[in-house]
Amino acid sequence: MTGLLLVDKPEDTSSAGVIRALKPRLGGAKVGHLGTLDPFASGLLPLCLGEATKIARYLLLERKAYTGTIRLGTATDTLDRTGQTVETAAVLALAPDAVEDVARRFRGRQHQVPPMYSALKRDGVPLYKLARRGVEVAREAREIEIYALELSLRAPDAIDFALACSKGTYVRVLAADVGRALGTVAHLERLRRTAVGSFDVRQATPLAALLAAPADARLPLVPVRDALAGYAAFPLPSSDALARLRRGQQDPLGRLPAPDRADATALVLDGSGNVAAVIEAAGPRAWRLVRLLGVS
Repeated sequence: MTGLLLVDKPEDTSSAGVIRALKPRLGGAKVGHLGTLDPFASGLLPLCLGEATKIARYLLLERKAYTGTIRLGTATDTLDRTGQTVETAAVLALAPDAVEDVARRFRGRQHQVPPMYSALKRDGVPLYKLARRGVEVAREAREIEIYALELSLRAPDAIDFALACSKGTYVRVLAADVGRALGTVAHLERLRRTAVGSFDVRQATPLAALLAAPADARLPLVPVRDALAGYAAFPLPSSDALARLRRGQQDPLGRLPAPDRADATALVLDGSGNVAAVIEAAGPRAWRLVRLLGVS
């Protein structure tokens, strides 16, 4: 079983919980997910199954999109609705123009300090474990990019948002920063992931529907070739060339068109059009093998 399974994760279920629930349906296939969703969040959770786990790194580079709600006037220690209140502040009357001005200020490249309640590690210990002990450590700001941000005042103390951002963006931090920019404090009340790269939540199947399907029903898997559709793909000239490549002999790669840039990544296809390997540029006219895949 190989491919991507697009799951619409419900609220109040962890990403690991989704995998545990689906395990009986996966026939022992290896599983990995493309970016954890917090338990309180819902939306698109792409799962890599079988040989598709080998191409996760090429999908984690993609942008992500979210919708949600920012609650103004209350800050929490986790920066979301699951935390304990640590500060309250008055909420000023907000005009739509002022809200749009704040949205405009947050678009583009910027640096963001990761939150203490995160899976990042310090000396091998996740930051969230340190936070639960009352320990706070310095965190280095990281560059992120907000490709699009729309803010809409839904109530005097609630702002709905639609966001497209780079990998590594913490939406909880963004929510808190938006609150400060509006002259108050805030936390993330609701979050739904609507896209990961080219995948949209409308393509996903709700977890409940997957669990309710008959045991012999085929899972709606996205083939590896489709998941990596943005990469150049080259068929090998013969089955013998593929066999040699599978034995670690890289000479068949010399017959492929040269890379068009120094950081190029491409796919090698077998006779059926399935992805047999992932290759990367190893110089101005050469490729090197970085991943071998079985049937995809």
